[in-house]
Amino acid sequence: MAALRRSGLGWVFVLPFLLVFAVFHLGPLLAGLGMSVTDMRNTDVASPLAVDPVGVQNYLRLADDEVMRRAALNTAVFVVTALPLTLALGLAAAVALNSGIARLPAAFFRLGYYLPHVTSIIGVAVAWKFLLEPEAGLVNRLLELIGVQGPAWLQNPATALPSIVVMTAWRSFGFDMVVFLAALQGIPRELYEAAHMDGAGRWQRFTSVTVPQLRPVILFCSVYSTSGFLQFLEEPLIMTGGGPLNSTVSASLAIFRQFGVGNYGYASAAATVLFTVIVALAVLQLRVGRAR
Repeated sequence: MAALRRSGLGWVFVLPFLLVFAVFHLGPLLAGLGMSVTDMRNTDVASPLAVDPVGVQNYLRLADDEVMRRAALNTAVFVVTALPLTLALGLAAAVALNSGIARLPAAFFRLGYYLPHVTSIIGVAVAWKFLLEPEAGLVNRLLELIGVQGPAWLQNPATALPSIVVMTAWRSFGFDMVVFLAALQGIPRELYEAAHMDGAGRWQRFTSVTVPQLRPVILFCSVYSTSGFLQFLEEPLIMTGGGPLNSTVSASLAIFRQFGVGNYGYASAAATVLFTVIVALAVLQLRVGRAR
């Protein structure tokens, strides 16, 4: 009886979260899945039950849509390049802060590195858009000081997506730094002392002690960042509008545009595919990470 009472009390505390999750997450997810197999458009909102089912036609259209294919490729390139760059910057900053910087400067640097992560992405994107202006941007002005003619970063298909990758890594690595720093401070010093006594150098101690001890944290940051990067939307929307020549259009931006023009069924199918990819990659990363 006591165990049943404790279980009931636990459900009382969990119930508010379950209600919020059902209304704002599970409900829209199921609604989107249902719309993805219909021809629903914005004109059908008043009578959603009157739409016609189309089966998997919306999903088949995705394979023939050139913009969607380009968006999928851009998103894949973005994740593959931004993820390791963000993790590397976060780990490097954490190791530097953990290596003996005085307490007050360390707190200052932690705040400075983490601040972009909590700053509005719209504000950050607008600021970087001005920084990368070909004529008056600060980046090209600095390059002129060393005799280099900077390109039109966001107007050139070859440099637009890499520019967004760099901006995203700069904005995001502060979160990874904070997590890595907390984990580094939890590694027993005895492990480093034993490795030093065995003749291991600084790099060997890093690869043989630090990295293995950080594997669970690296896995967490990898899953967290991958899920976020697969949904990147505001960066290309604000900085390039998906151009030039669709070189920066992302999967989320392409879906956003389809919703904007009223193709709810088609957009829901694309969103369902993106959601499936996010879940599948998260499960794959967790399985591989846990196995190692």
